[in-house]
Amino acid sequence: MRWILFFGALIGSSMCGQHKFCGDQVFRINVRNGDEISKLSQLVDSDHFKLNVWKSPSIFGRPVDVLVPSVSLKSVRSYLKTQGLEYSVTIDNLQDLLDREYEEMRLNDGQEQRNNSFSYGAYHSLEAIYHEMDSIATTFPELASRVKIGQSFENRPMYVLKFSSAGGGKRRPAIWLNAGIHSREWISQATAIWTARKIVSDYGKDPALTSILKKVDIFLLPVANPDGYVYTQTQNRLWRKTRSLNPGSHCIGTDPNRNWNVSFAGRGASDNPCSEVYHGPHANSEVEVKSVVDFIQKHGNFKCFIDLHSYSQLLMYPYGYTLKKAPDAKELDEVAARAAKALASLSGTEYQVGPTCTTVYPASGSSIDWAYDNGIKYAFTFELRDTGHYGFLLPANQIIPTAEETWLGLKTIMEHVRDNLY
Repeated sequence: MRWILFFGALIGSSMCGQHKFCGDQVFRINVRNGDEISKLSQLVDSDHFKLNVWKSPSIFGRPVDVLVPSVSLKSVRSYLKTQGLEYSVTIDNLQDLLDREYEEMRLNDGQEQRNNSFSYGAYHSLEAIYHEMDSIATTFPELASRVKIGQSFENRPMYVLKFSSAGGGKRRPAIWLNAGIHSREWISQATAIWTARKIVSDYGKDPALTSILKKVDIFLLPVANPDGYVYTQTQNRLWRKTRSLNPGSHCIGTDPNRNWNVSFAGRGASDNPCSEVYHGPHANSEVEVKSVVDFIQKHGNFKCFIDLHSYSQLLMYPYGYTLKKAPDAKELDEVAARAAKALASLSGTEYQVGPTCTTVYPASGSSIDWAYDNGIKYAFTFELRDTGHYGFLLPANQIIPTAEETWLGLKTIMEHVRDNLY
């Protein structure tokens, strides 16, 4: 009960200090050629408008989602009109969605207090997620254990759940499931903790899962950026980066998915500490990234790395830092296509499949590129629901449908790993 009461106090007190987005709107801007991308980039890069990019400029034909503060609406509309850039408003008042999300969390918190339960169809605090991880490990000690792999910049513990049908001893082939590296993508953390419960609930009942765990171990990190996640619930719901300090700059944090030691500081990353895609002072500068790297390298037998993000409904594989095809691109594409088909079989949710660089945009220093270039062949990124109607503020009533369909995709990949160990 203590963690539930704490969460209630956390929500009640922290929301008073939350950054407000009253009247802010999300614009979906269409770009059809290089000239239009250039014009849009000038707008986005201007400090004057204080824009927040939700979906970045990429290949032609993919719309760009941008959060426009209420004070900049008139100026931005004028710029788009004079430059001939087409746009529509996807979210009319962002604060309305945030208020609704907060109210749902408050109601769920009260319900969980009364029932002493954990609802997988709701968003939770870091403490609640950690408590549920502990509960899973305690309830299923022969299959699950909670392992501390390090501490965040602000000294919060980083926990993974290890699922193994074998005892200690030999390090078996393993799968790494990563979530919440970008803190505002709440559906990723929620999907991850649902997945943890699914694994322990279905083991011994689902032949496919049972056979997977007979051959490999699964390590699940539901909150890869604990400080950022707490900050989204106490200060700014749309915070993306870590919370580390940047000497010489007033701007806080690094993009932890540009901080891995693979083509570091290359395309798709910024050397500006105030940028949402700031790569950090050096590779692995973020302790949250280094903790995962150290754990995986010390283990030495990981065969698969999957990173859960949102949003856009994409299933991607290396590379992000180069247009060059990965040596295993053909196999990875076939596996991803099968996983996307399995995912769509539940509710018809369609995912686009392809390498990161050409499916969305160039991105250096990413987790799956690091994994692949360090010998982890089966490396994939999921961008979960939706395609922009709610963006990062996916309603809680979509958590379980998202997690259920994602599980079918994850299981398809894990079955392929099981059958193709190397």
